[in-house]
Amino acid sequence: MISESITKLQNKSDLSYDEISLVMSEILNGKTNDKENLDFLKHLTEKGETDDELLGMLDKMQEFSLHVTPKNEGTIIDVCGTGGDKLQTFNVSTTASFVIAAGGGIVAKHGNRSSSGVSGSADIFEYFGHDLNMEPAKISEILEKFNICFMFAQKFHPAMKNVAAARKTLGKRTAFNLLGPLTNPANVKNQLIGVFSDEFLDRLPMILKRKGAENIMTVRSEDGMDEFSTSSKNRICFLKDGKMLTNVVDPEIVGLHKSSLKDIQIKSKEEALKSFVSVLNNSANQAMIETTALNAAAGFIVGNVVKNFDEGVELALQTIKNEKSHKLLHEFVKEYGDINKLKEVEES
Repeated sequence: MISESITKLQNKSDLSYDEISLVMSEILNGKTNDKENLDFLKHLTEKGETDDELLGMLDKMQEFSLHVTPKNEGTIIDVCGTGGDKLQTFNVSTTASFVIAAGGGIVAKHGNRSSSGVSGSADIFEYFGHDLNMEPAKISEILEKFNICFMFAQKFHPAMKNVAAARKTLGKRTAFNLLGPLTNPANVKNQLIGVFSDEFLDRLPMILKRKGAENIMTVRSEDGMDEFSTSSKNRICFLKDGKMLTNVVDPEIVGLHKSSLKDIQIKSKEEALKSFVSVLNNSANQAMIETTALNAAAGFIVGNVVKNFDEGVELALQTIKNEKSHKLLHEFVKEYGDINKLKEVEES
């Protein structure tokens, strides 16, 4: 099947949902070789993926993944980006996730180690002694207790090892960069997703709508971040109640200060850890705190905690200033990590 599909893709012909489902079954079952996987991804990327192709790939990835069954009542969300903006910013979505959870939201965070940035979400959790290989039932317990958990992509998507070599050899974005944020193991129906291209701002919500999604907000900042930025305006698409709304969010209009990208950029894993902790204990620079607050505000909206960005920003800033977010981090690490590692970062 994969040989026929590669030929079709070379000829710029689209694959049907059923065709790409069969190819993905072969790939994820390990029945194809690295050369075939490379050619498939290369020609699919060059042709450009249709919504049916992305949906077929997404459904198969979820079929082959492990799953978490949350016990929480309420709206469970994920906050993540497609990555690859190469702007070397601090871990905005991970930091915002703790603010959201401390402010009344529920976050089933899905993520990986960094591929193009300085530090990924898994790098942060791992440093603080969190076991990235916990079983799904344990993660469900953690989510119920703290309203936040972390699901390591490599643990929950073991079949993806079959395309690792091809992706590395290809060395550029493929459909999997788009699909990673969409394959949440807790099967969340509400997500804030940062995208690397304006093309996918409206496409991803519509694909997820076909899978029964509820609140889906996609964002790309005008300065290129796959997250909300306070150094520029932000383009968003918001799927809510089955309807798609497009808008531009100006940080200054919602009471925040205009910043510069350099104020939120980092150069090392040490800086990544320090930035993450210092935002949560309200000692970071204004740009980092307000960037986190803006992203957390969007998470609060997606999670049905607030109705608009004004309310969301106010709640996020208050959650940071009154140290609720810092307290949550301490309690989380104390129980499911190494509190001494956290204290080392705080004292450095």
